[in-house]
Amino acid sequence: MGDMTNSDFYSKNQRNESSHGGEFGCTMEELRSLMELRGTEAVVKIKETYGDTEAICRRLKTSPVEGLPGTAPDLEKRKQIFGQNFIPPKKPKTFLQLVWEALQDVTLIILEIAAIISLGLSFYHPPGEGNEGCATAQGGAEDEGEAEAGWIEGAAILLSVICVVLVTAFNDWSKEKQFRGLQSRIEQEQKFTVVRAGQVVQIPVAEIVVGDIAQIKYGDLLPADGLFIQGNDLKIDESSLTGESDQVRKSVDKDPMLLSGTHVMEGSGRMVVTAVGVNSQTGIIFTLLGAGGEEEEKKDKKAKQQDGAAAMEMQPLKSAEGGDADDKKKASMHKKEKSVLQGKLTKLAVQIGKAGLVMSAITVIILVLYFTVDTFVVNKKPWLTECTPVYVQYFVKFFIIGVTVLVVAVPEGLPLAVTISLAYSVKKMMKDNNLVRHLDACETMGNATAICSDKTGTLTTNRMTVVQAYVGDVHHKEIPDPSSINAKTMELLVNAIAINSAYTTKILPPEKEGALPRQVGNKTECGLLGFVLDLKQDYEPVRSQMPEEKLYKVYTFNSVRKSMSTVIKMPDESFRMYSKGASEIVLKKCCKILSGAGEPRVFRPRDRDEMVKKVIEPMACDGLRTICVAYRDFPSSPEPDWDNENDILSELTCICVVGIEDPVRPEVPEAIRKCQRAGITVRMVTGDNINTARAIAIKCGIIHPGEDFLCLEGKEFNRRIRNEKGEIEQERIDKIWPKLRVLARSSPTDKHTLVKGIIDSTHTEQRQVVAVTGDGTNDGPALKKADVGFAMGIAGTDVAKEASDIILTDDNFSSIVKAVMWGRNVYDSISKFLQFQLTVNVVAVIVAFTGACITQDSPLKAVQMLWVNLIMDTFASLALATEPPTETLLLRKPYGRNKPLISRTMMKNILGHAVYQLTLIFTLLFVGEKMFQIDSGRNAPLHSPPSEHYTIIFNTFVMMQLFNEINARKIHGERNVFDGIFRNPIFCTIVLGTFAIQIVIVQFGGKPFSCSPLQLDQWMWCIFIGLGELVWGQVIATIPTSRLKFLKEAGRLTQKEEIPEEELNEDVEEIDHAERELRRGQILWFRGLNRIQTQIEVVNTFKSGASFQGALRRQSSVTSQSQDVASLSSPSRVSLSNALSSPTSLPPAAAGQG
Repeated sequence: MGDMTNSDFYSKNQRNESSHGGEFGCTMEELRSLMELRGTEAVVKIKETYGDTEAICRRLKTSPVEGLPGTAPDLEKRKQIFGQNFIPPKKPKTFLQLVWEALQDVTLIILEIAAIISLGLSFYHPPGEGNEGCATAQGGAEDEGEAEAGWIEGAAILLSVICVVLVTAFNDWSKEKQFRGLQSRIEQEQKFTVVRAGQVVQIPVAEIVVGDIAQIKYGDLLPADGLFIQGNDLKIDESSLTGESDQVRKSVDKDPMLLSGTHVMEGSGRMVVTAVGVNSQTGIIFTLLGAGGEEEEKKDKKAKQQDGAAAMEMQPLKSAEGGDADDKKKASMHKKEKSVLQGKLTKLAVQIGKAGLVMSAITVIILVLYFTVDTFVVNKKPWLTECTPVYVQYFVKFFIIGVTVLVVAVPEGLPLAVTISLAYSVKKMMKDNNLVRHLDACETMGNATAICSDKTGTLTTNRMTVVQAYVGDVHHKEIPDPSSINAKTMELLVNAIAINSAYTTKILPPEKEGALPRQVGNKTECGLLGFVLDLKQDYEPVRSQMPEEKLYKVYTFNSVRKSMSTVIKMPDESFRMYSKGASEIVLKKCCKILSGAGEPRVFRPRDRDEMVKKVIEPMACDGLRTICVAYRDFPSSPEPDWDNENDILSELTCICVVGIEDPVRPEVPEAIRKCQRAGITVRMVTGDNINTARAIAIKCGIIHPGEDFLCLEGKEFNRRIRNEKGEIEQERIDKIWPKLRVLARSSPTDKHTLVKGIIDSTHTEQRQVVAVTGDGTNDGPALKKADVGFAMGIAGTDVAKEASDIILTDDNFSSIVKAVMWGRNVYDSISKFLQFQLTVNVVAVIVAFTGACITQDSPLKAVQMLWVNLIMDTFASLALATEPPTETLLLRKPYGRNKPLISRTMMKNILGHAVYQLTLIFTLLFVGEKMFQIDSGRNAPLHSPPSEHYTIIFNTFVMMQLFNEINARKIHGERNVFDGIFRNPIFCTIVLGTFAIQIVIVQFGGKPFSCSPLQLDQWMWCIFIGLGELVWGQVIATIPTSRLKFLKEAGRLTQKEEIPEEELNEDVEEIDHAERELRRGQILWFRGLNRIQTQIEVVNTFKSGASFQGALRRQSSVTSQSQDVASLSSPSRVSLSNALSSPTSLPPAAAGQG
């Protein structure tokens, strides 16, 4: 396309699609292909085709000085021809797609099959019913009510499945909508400066059109592609597109290409916008990454063939790193990744399903044998051909009883309980300032064992204020009185701070009366400007006198320089440079210092060392960030060589050193104490100086004086974890991380290395579950790598949010503790529900089974079973899943991955209650009629009305479940099951509601429910037996669990099962994993590490893979043994009062892990 000459391309285009070119001198395609060129190629192309950038401006009908006229019709036309500046988001999944996903659940599939069979069979009426001589065996008398109601069972099961599916799908859908709402709110707030009709205006990014003249300055994220027209010292960080970390210097004659999604690191200037939205470079990549789903995938394949090289180059960092556990699982299974909880639940469901199948098979076999033996052996009946349909009907009926047993065995409420619990938590977590993007992150958080947190803004308030200053030879411990500072010094100080900071940084009056002034822009600079205001001076007049365009040269702040300098031209043509930056760096370059009289005096190295000792270290140890402000004068001729930075930034004169406090958020120390009590290690990863970091860590309570811990700087950390060749070694990391608490002066890569090192460590028996907080674009890899990534909602960049699992809408560390609490609560809620549900299931299955085998007729009829099973369970899942979390959840250690879902204590409760319920039900079944002086319901003839006897059994059964629901509120063997029951209104409502409906069913249910009304005294007995559950619960709680070694746990993920799908697949999947990652493509940001690197990584992984697997196998066998020992020896309950009174009384094992 590029090699056609402009005119014939243009004329062709005019013929084909005249709308495209419109009346502009270049088409969208031309501009798009132009923007794909880089550097000198682009300059040549512009010269050949257009002449120069001015000519392009003319063709686009815009003026480099005045900008667009900004009239509505003109803007509209531009939007039509060149597109809008907005990248359409991924199409959300439709509701039906979500429904389809929800249907993939194992339990639901088992249920659907059972329901369909049962429905089909209920409509099957074979002929030959009239033939009396066929069989006399009473194949379980059934009345016509039951026969007519045969379909109810299947229908009810299907109904329950539909409920679960709709609830799940609706939750996913509303979550998605919420998140999109937040996204669009974020997007609307982004504004950019453009020139229109000669006026500088700020417009929302989406309003930018091709031909706009945009003003760019340091710190901007470019919203569209464009060509550089004029400016000074513009340097761009294009790593988000190219992966090259070096900054690219832009100039009109060498490299004028400015690309969307890149950061301006230095300088300022103007550009003419040439491509927006989907046609900009970021837009093209987004489309490659399949923002539109399926149809994109087709395009994607085409695109892959064309841009094979581009695609390879675009591989996000992650795929080269071997991806995180999540992605490995994603690679090995296309389905949604499973969280720990889902894994355990699926396993449990399968275990229960198997047990149910066995029971139902036995039931059917026994019934069939009993029937055949009775009919053909005992009564010696011949097999008559005309009787075959009748026999078939009997067998079908036996099969239905078998299916009923199976249906009763499978816990239908389970998927619903999980969904409700997660959805309820997510909704409530919004109130606690956690916006959950991935549902399972909420539950993973409950298992977290380590949190790596940023310092600025998360642990601290991110409101910088100057609290100490060293100026004019005096160290002021608070803001000095303006009169005590020499006038010359004061003027220099105000100018140095006002001019040498981004002009976008301002301090605005507070929004509300009595609030603090608002800080806009870079917070450190805000702190300095605040210092100027505290000295009763004003920075605005200085800035208006020296507007941004007049600044001669700006050396912007970057992580290498750690300082920022601005050069201005003085009235006498000489130059003055103001500089500010990290004090240890700037002071090294000072050779003079202003004395008390405002005169420069010599500042020797030994003076500097003394200053570091007397001023800077004390400030840093108070947790202050120290900034040095300095200046230097240059003569007008000869003009200095501004590019020789080392010479320019030397021989400075120090004006003052200030200590900036970023106060610790008041609620953080308490939150960190809670984390430590809950067995979670908090580590601080910050870019700050190590003394400041250590001081803040002590204030927060991350480290306590006198403990054995490590505080390292990034350099030292890297030195310790790398071998001679400079490769990172896991064993070396394992030596460091357990004791590491503070990592200072760290780069984003250090953060990623640390997180990866902790996650991959096999140093502890449990795999560590790591949560990470991040706000910067560069935190993306660490956030993706972590088990749970928290992004900052206020300070966070879009990239960080995209990579995260949970967004903290208030940027506050204590919200993370809330997330832990909710995560643990989800886990407990589901355990509570399981404890309740499984008791019901065990009892129901045994009753149905024995009933069918002994009396050939289950005492609990199918419809009654369903009432108990579906309705009560669904309500119970609501009631138990919405228990609000309590602080006591934070008093225990994390469960970890190998802790079974059903602990010994719970198993004891389930079996204990089952024994009580079965005893009573069988007592009532066989001697109930004598106790109540009523007719026996056993062996009732065909079509007899429902008996009081069986109604009492059904009613008692339900009452026992109701009271057992209260018992199920506690799963760790606590005594007081009523604790905090009124804090959960849903629970109370549901228990009372179920009770009311039960009364209605028994008194007025009649034939469909096989019930006959009961008298008051019979009701009293039923309720009394139910109340016995609570007493029995106390009896069970008295039996020590440690004695019951024979109890098995269920629903445990062993390491053996976990490893193959996570780690071992990683080796095989590595290569095409990258492509899959592309398609998922949320990290278009790090496509740097090109093909070779990936391949080297793969080879290395293969090399280490074999030995790694061996090690893992050994490891897992060892751990599984040690675990069994541990689970036998550790006491199951540390009584709560102990744990509360002395946090130190944790069992030694637990303390050792922390």
